[in-house]
Amino acid sequence: MDIFSVFTLLGGLAFFLFGMTIMSSGLEKIAGGKLETTLKKMTSNPFKSLVLGAGITIAIQSSSAMTVMLVGLVNSGIMDLGQTIGVLMGSNIGTTLTAWILGMTGIQSDSFFLKLLKPENFSPVVAFIGILMIMIAKSSKKKDVGNILVGFAVLMYGMKLMSNAVSPLADMPGFKDMLTAFNNPILGVLVGALFTAAIQSSAASVGILQALSLTGSITYGMALPIIMGQNIGTCITAVISSIGVNKNAKRVAAVHIYFNVIGTVICLCLFYAANAVFRFAFIDDTITPFRIAMLHSIFNIVTTALLLPFSKWLEKLARLTIKDVSEKEKYTLLDDRLLQTPSFAIAECRNLTVKMAVLSRDTLDISLDTLLQYDEKSVNTIVENESIVDEYEDKLGTYLVKISGRELTTQDANSVSRLLHCIGDFERISDHAVNLMQVAKEMYDKQITFSEEAKSEVRVIIAAVTEILNMSITAFENNDEVLARKVEPLEEVIDGLRMELKNRHIHRLQEDRCTIELGFIFSDLLTNLERVSDHCSNIAVCLIQLKKEKFDTHEYITDLKENDADFQEMCTQYLAKYTLPKEY
Repeated sequence: MDIFSVFTLLGGLAFFLFGMTIMSSGLEKIAGGKLETTLKKMTSNPFKSLVLGAGITIAIQSSSAMTVMLVGLVNSGIMDLGQTIGVLMGSNIGTTLTAWILGMTGIQSDSFFLKLLKPENFSPVVAFIGILMIMIAKSSKKKDVGNILVGFAVLMYGMKLMSNAVSPLADMPGFKDMLTAFNNPILGVLVGALFTAAIQSSAASVGILQALSLTGSITYGMALPIIMGQNIGTCITAVISSIGVNKNAKRVAAVHIYFNVIGTVICLCLFYAANAVFRFAFIDDTITPFRIAMLHSIFNIVTTALLLPFSKWLEKLARLTIKDVSEKEKYTLLDDRLLQTPSFAIAECRNLTVKMAVLSRDTLDISLDTLLQYDEKSVNTIVENESIVDEYEDKLGTYLVKISGRELTTQDANSVSRLLHCIGDFERISDHAVNLMQVAKEMYDKQITFSEEAKSEVRVIIAAVTEILNMSITAFENNDEVLARKVEPLEEVIDGLRMELKNRHIHRLQEDRCTIELGFIFSDLLTNLERVSDHCSNIAVCLIQLKKEKFDTHEYITDLKENDADFQEMCTQYLAKYTLPKEY
């Protein structure tokens, strides 16, 4: 083995890691928002969390991405520490799938079908299909599938390069002598941990071990402690991601380390104690890539079976290690660690936008109540809520721009566009809530009030605005295009109500039945209510237009009013529902 073999080994490792990254990225895009939906099903049931953790890790083919995601979720206050423990254990099991696929490289047979199972034989076909899909397919989803296939083929090519690079070691007399040192389990664990920590990929380090096993020089006794060490080494990603996060998020990394270290200590002690008694004959036998995959899975399953019942103790141990501080725990509104999985980050942005929308609606409702019955406590609540909504808009806008810089599917890109369009409207609704509160405050301070005639008219337009706001937010929350189509006809009716109320107000002024001062206040009230309905229209049109993957508000509304019979019919229904009382 010469320097060029070392170059080949490094190149093979590079191809392996690059292929893994491309494949994981494609799988994450295909999974999309389903990752977020799945994680939302987490309960206190540790077995359910275990299965979901394994499933998600298999879906994205990266336990590192899974642990970073969990650190980000806890840092944002979206998940509790206890919920993550089962997921972490499941991710350790899910990540072993790669080793099983790589394990098929050791298949030796003259049978055509068995030969076809060897990844090195079918991966060129997979690569060809993948590149055709990338070049020919128009659908972004099909292109993502193509990326997954090409990523897999590159990964397998990297594995083949590594195998070829280390194959001359079998003929080196000093190589086997050097490997005898790995019969020491402590050394094996350390080497496995340090190497995996250096490359931050347990799948790659297991792949290198499988490549070395093809030389026929690796025994069960050498492989087992190295595999255990690799599980410890992969914790480095969680440790790095926990820098600068809150205490609970740091505890996620601590639980991950404790789980793997305690599992390794227990399994090593049990195995070597049993070997001392029963003298396992296979311990000095050479191991194949397939058997390495099997050992990798068995170790993680056994460790999980042993420690899952003690999940609460692991949590307590993490809390003892990283103690609480006197001040209140701070949570990051949207953690940058979630950006590693853009579809998940978008889903969390959507959840936060729904909270923002509901808070804006609630603030407006409180503000409308103050018009009828002024209350200082309600005024303070409105001001506080508006400040929170402003913060949401600032954080969401910045975060969504960061997501836009990532490689997104068409569906995810549309989601980002929809959120960017709507957060401004939700923020403006809360601003109008403050304006309406100021109208109420001015009337209260000056001890003036509307006439009963004006009050009965205002109640009609307030009822219409309340309905359009509830309808818009429900449509946004459920991405309901059918409900969104009912918004524009009501907005048209509200515009008509405003004009009619304005005309009636002018008529009262001319007859000296209203003061100039109340007239200005009445005008401000109508303007703010009508603008709230305008923002509701913007939200609804955004939902409808982006489902068609275009955005031309003016063209849509013009076409709707001129050519849509359903629009006219709904307008008629709303006019009947929101009829103004007879003018005195």
